[in-house]
Amino acid sequence: MSQENMADVEIKTSDGENSPEKRETDEQMNVDQEPELDNFAKADAKKQEGNSEYIQKRYEAAVKLYTEAIELAPTLVTYYGNRSAAYMMIGNYDKALEDAQTAIKTDENFMKGYSRAAKCHLVMGSIGNAVNYLQKVLEKDPENKDAQNDLRTATKVQGYEASAFKAHDEEDYRKLIYYLNHILEDCPACALYKVMRAEAYCQMGKYSDALTDVQNIIIDDPLNSDALYVKGLCLYYQDHVDKAFQHFNQVLRRDPDHKKARLALKKAKHLQSKKQEGNEAFTGGKYQQAYDIYSEALTIDPRNKSTNAKLCYNRALVCSKQNQTEKAIEDCSQAVELDPTYLKAYIKRARCYMETEKFEEAVRDFEKVCKMDRSREYRRLLEEAKMALKRSKRKDYYKILGIAKGATEDEIKKAYKKEALKHHPDRHSGATEEVKKSEEVLFKEVNEAYSVLSDTRKKARYDSGQDLEDGLMMSDIDPNSIFQAFFGGSGFSGFNFGGPGGGGFSSGGFPGGFQFTFG
Repeated sequence: MSQENMADVEIKTSDGENSPEKRETDEQMNVDQEPELDNFAKADAKKQEGNSEYIQKRYEAAVKLYTEAIELAPTLVTYYGNRSAAYMMIGNYDKALEDAQTAIKTDENFMKGYSRAAKCHLVMGSIGNAVNYLQKVLEKDPENKDAQNDLRTATKVQGYEASAFKAHDEEDYRKLIYYLNHILEDCPACALYKVMRAEAYCQMGKYSDALTDVQNIIIDDPLNSDALYVKGLCLYYQDHVDKAFQHFNQVLRRDPDHKKARLALKKAKHLQSKKQEGNEAFTGGKYQQAYDIYSEALTIDPRNKSTNAKLCYNRALVCSKQNQTEKAIEDCSQAVELDPTYLKAYIKRARCYMETEKFEEAVRDFEKVCKMDRSREYRRLLEEAKMALKRSKRKDYYKILGIAKGATEDEIKKAYKKEALKHHPDRHSGATEEVKKSEEVLFKEVNEAYSVLSDTRKKARYDSGQDLEDGLMMSDIDPNSIFQAFFGGSGFSGFNFGGPGGGGFSSGGFPGGFQFTFG
């Protein structure tokens, strides 16, 4: 009979129980048995107190009382079973498993011990062990509904586990996280799967989620090498290189064979070294060398988006120094694709767009800049880009006359003379109607350009963009009048513009007898 029921055994006597010899034997037996019986009674009282604390959800107090009961009666399996349950409620699954296994060793028919051991294994991610314990329960009790349900859960988790490892091998981090989330619903105390999920988050650039996972692990286990490695990886990918080095070195001091930490440290040092080497070449004016070094650095770790964004930006600076503005734009675009919050790259690209007269693109970039930083300087740059965009949509009088913006008064006159004669209707009197209309428009634009650029006040307003704000109406310009004023004479006998855009004309010779020869 087991000791668990010993306190309930009723001691029976024979007819010779009152003999002196028997009394002496009984007295001796009582001396030997009373302490043991007394301990069982005390242990049972402690167990009852523990049960009361457990019901009140004071689990740590329950653990203490169950421990006192075990100390009084260390062979009673129910006490280990109860303490195992209390340990589970406070999340101490290692201790809970230890108690469940002790109970099973003491009494291999203690079914609750198997069930609790299975639950502990499942919660901690030892899914195969959980399945083994549940199968043992069902071997002894095939109709056990709880064990059947728990086995279905464990088998389902095994399927998720296989899919997770497959996704991990294929570096499909989105799928990996999906399966790990399902696993951790039933295995919330599994540090291995939490670290695996944290690393997947890190590889996807979700550093906040990754750090949340590893910080929770480090709180429970400050020396968890894998968690420290993933934290270092997050710091490295966020360009906090010195802190990353500290974490990788800490891991390697504890675990010199940690391959991932060793590889990450080597790669991080190589990348930092190349970036610094490129910076030194750039500072020394060795632009092509700097470009080549930055390009080489970009191949070291494609996953390090933060550092690679800076390398692309640095390479854009090199391209600008080499007057390769389009390539600078490409590198800035790569930089903001890698890091959508990279303010400097947006500013640089916007300036490059201004240089190449892509004003709409420049406005878009400066608008993004101002959303990130509302400083006065950036607002000013945005307004300049908007004004340049407006100017780009009006007629470029300098371009019409074929002169630079800094052209002198004489250069403006010479250009007007050349373009006016080139597009004068008399020169194209024998052309098709389509050509005549085209040349009429060009002739009018040439005169319009000259009327503005030859007038100091109008030119100043045009150059400053003031004409875009208060309007500089040119529809009433008469090309005849301008042409007469410039060349002298009485004008064209039949040359007539019918308002904006021209209205047809007939040739009547050049004013004042002015003659020229067409080429």
